[in-house]
Amino acid sequence: MSTQPTERPAVASGTFDLGGDLTVNRLGYGAMQLTGPGVWGEPRDLDEAVRVLRRAVELGVTFIDTADAYGPFVNEQLIRKALHPYTDDLVIATKGGLLRPGPGDWRPNGRPEHLRERVELSLRHLGLERIDLYQLHRIDPKVPLADQIGELAALQQEGKLRHIGVSEVTVQELKEARTHAEIVSVQNLYNLANRSAEDVLDYAESENIAFIPWFPIATGELARPGGPLDAVAKQHGASPSQLALAWLLRRSPVMLPIPGTSRVAHLEENTAAALLDLTDDEFRSLTEAV
Repeated sequence: MSTQPTERPAVASGTFDLGGDLTVNRLGYGAMQLTGPGVWGEPRDLDEAVRVLRRAVELGVTFIDTADAYGPFVNEQLIRKALHPYTDDLVIATKGGLLRPGPGDWRPNGRPEHLRERVELSLRHLGLERIDLYQLHRIDPKVPLADQIGELAALQQEGKLRHIGVSEVTVQELKEARTHAEIVSVQNLYNLANRSAEDVLDYAESENIAFIPWFPIATGELARPGGPLDAVAKQHGASPSQLALAWLLRRSPVMLPIPGTSRVAHLEENTAAALLDLTDDEFRSLTEAV
């Protein structure tokens, strides 16, 4: 297969070594949207969902993010259906720690026995003997963090998890989690228009921890006609969403954006963002626009 950047654009995003030993292309794919409304049930178009996953790999994506809560379980099983047996360079990251009583309903459950059960289910649903990156989906305030991370560390020692990550945490929570296990990634809400997790990103960068921004292409008022994102996008012949992704990739070397979509055409557009090269002035103007 050709490895020309235009055919495998995700390669152009550069690489990051998760935990120092697991290399992924920085522009990945978030699979959450490959489920029904409310992140519940089967996708509207199963065949298109399979095509999206397979096309992502063709485009050079080597990092796919999912969770047992997406569906629930539907997302992981779909990834197995589309991509198993996995190529050697493909990293499937999943998450646990949220219960799903119904569509749009998310409830933390960080009890150690629950996390262990979910890891076992994810291994089965994904068709894996070891999960490369397992993330605590949310900290359960009713359970000591030491118990939640401690159980994941025990599963890691048993060979069921390779690396451990956390999601939606403060800097202090991230620091505390690191006292119980090695944490190689953090996944927080972050995008060009919402940088409330800037301090978490700065800390992650200082410690060489991967920062996985969810909801990465939200642009808000920045993309309005004549706005700062719209103007730069026109100069590059690109979409505002592509510029938002290019900005993220430029923002930090530890940034691993995972834009999601349920359509192949949109996937191809998102992945092509890795080919965009912002000038220093463009990057600065977009950074200062918020």
